[in-house]
Amino acid sequence: MPSQEPLDSQKTLQVLEKIRENLERLNEKMEVMIELQKHGAKEIQLLPSEAPLDVMTLLSMPDHLRKTAMTVCRLGRATAEEIAQQTHRARAVESAYLNQLVIMGYLKKERKGRKAYFYVEKEG
Repeated sequence: MPSQEPLDSQKTLQVLEKIRENLERLNEKMEVMIELQKHGAKEIQLLPSEAPLDVMTLLSMPDHLRKTAMTVCRLGRATAEEIAQQTHRARAVESAYLNQLVIMGYLKKERKGRKAYFYVEKEG
């Protein structure tokens, strides 16, 4: 019967890991909702799905979103963690801003495994 114990603890660890992953996803979604509330719905204008991220668009953005959008433009394709390192803001904050820019139509988001990559879709 001693061989059963390692299997039980391994299953428990797998279940706990799944719970942690789900909580992390929920936390990110809550952060987006909080940011959207904090900055007011009137500030968020949904755009056509292929909205270009040009100079005039960047200038019309609130400062906090402009900084994030410009960092994505500079990096090309990056995770919230990579963008947070560049902007010196918390990853959770950048994640919320990035998701807000996706909702607004300025950025695209692609998941690869557990990581989400944000980028500006090139025209043409």
